[in-house]
Amino acid sequence: MLDYVGRYTHRVAISNNRLLDMAEGKVTFRYKDYRHEAQQKTMTLQAEEFIRRFLLHVLPEGFQRIRYYGFLANRYREQKLAHCRELLGMPSCEPSASEAAKDYRERYEELTGSSLRVCPVCHQGRMLVIEILPQSPQRKTAITDTS
Repeated sequence: MLDYVGRYTHRVAISNNRLLDMAEGKVTFRYKDYRHEAQQKTMTLQAEEFIRRFLLHVLPEGFQRIRYYGFLANRYREQKLAHCRELLGMPSCEPSASEAAKDYRERYEELTGSSLRVCPVCHQGRMLVIEILPQSPQRKTAITDTS
């Protein structure tokens, strides 16, 4: 169960290495106590309280956590990066016509060496698109108890 919780805590509210134990409905984790010279301490909470505190850090839909400033800010990013490349004497980063025409599956295969078109189970059959399901206008996330 600790591995399960750890996967969903990556870069959200608590990192995997801070989760120490989960037993008898309690979660133990490490934290820094800034009131006492940033000492490393451990805390054990009931699982429900841990999840409640964790969910306080989950952003509502439509918000984003990572913000870029300076030349990586969204507005005029392309022009600012081009200017940085020019100042550094680097060649422009425009994709060639052959790269732009490639399908994402072809680019994935070039990068990883594995094909998205081959069946992931038998590694022999060819995967074909039969239907593309429409995306739900409102995705809802639920936490369920599987015990």
